[in-house]
Amino acid sequence: MSKKTVFRLAAIGCGLATLSLLAHADQWDEIQQRKELKCGTFADVPPFAAPDPKTREMVGFDVDLCNALAKQLGLTAKITPLSVEARVPEVKLGRVDVTVANLAYTKSRGEQIQFSDPYYVAKEMLAVKASDPGTTKADFKGKRLSSTKGSTSELSIKMNGSEPVTFQDTGSAYMAVQQNKSVGMVANTMTITKLVNQSKTSGVELKMIKEPMVLQPIGIGMKKDEPVLLAKVNGALMALDKSGEIDRIWAKWLGPNTEYKMTRDEKVTPLSELKFELLP
Repeated sequence: MSKKTVFRLAAIGCGLATLSLLAHADQWDEIQQRKELKCGTFADVPPFAAPDPKTREMVGFDVDLCNALAKQLGLTAKITPLSVEARVPEVKLGRVDVTVANLAYTKSRGEQIQFSDPYYVAKEMLAVKASDPGTTKADFKGKRLSSTKGSTSELSIKMNGSEPVTFQDTGSAYMAVQQNKSVGMVANTMTITKLVNQSKTSGVELKMIKEPMVLQPIGIGMKKDEPVLLAKVNGALMALDKSGEIDRIWAKWLGPNTEYKMTRDEKVTPLSELKFELLP
């Protein structure tokens, strides 16, 4: 092979590498050009994202985080309500740029999309009737537990060896317990806390089992093979964390002065630095 041929092949290789980098930057470039971040949130899962009863505009923790993220990136946010099971497919297909919808990192999701650094670690909790003698998650192995369809709550039920009974929303999962269609329900800590408190004044009273079903890092979902967008989102999250903006949004929707009374102890942390049992 002549030196001229070797040079041409090397040039082609460099050209392909450059094209590859440009292709990786395409989504971020497209977002910048339209000056808008298409952000998928829950359609109706308060306090994360739900229509305001008065204005019908989407409000909640995830909506505020979407707006703060877009602003940090020099963009405006376009909120797109999604069903629980559509959170991964919509970002995978590119119909939304990012999914900010209490999205937990799991093995199957990690194979389909990429995740930002987590901004908190959530717990899936189990609520059962206050009269139930069970005190640990093992006590409910083999029993029917309700949750939202396609959620990590459903995965945690299966991992516990229990039988999932799934619904489109948490309200229906709650009613399943009230109507004896399931012995308990699984959801994130804030949802379970709210529903347990609600049950004290209406319906059959519930209690929360103290042992978490699973721990799950919550991050922002994006299409795979978009390193530029990933770096931009991670940088923006870190800046929002350092400025205290994420803490302010948390306090507004989930903090000690809300019905959820939750504190945010975690900071934005690379996934590789967290210890947790990976959901399938």
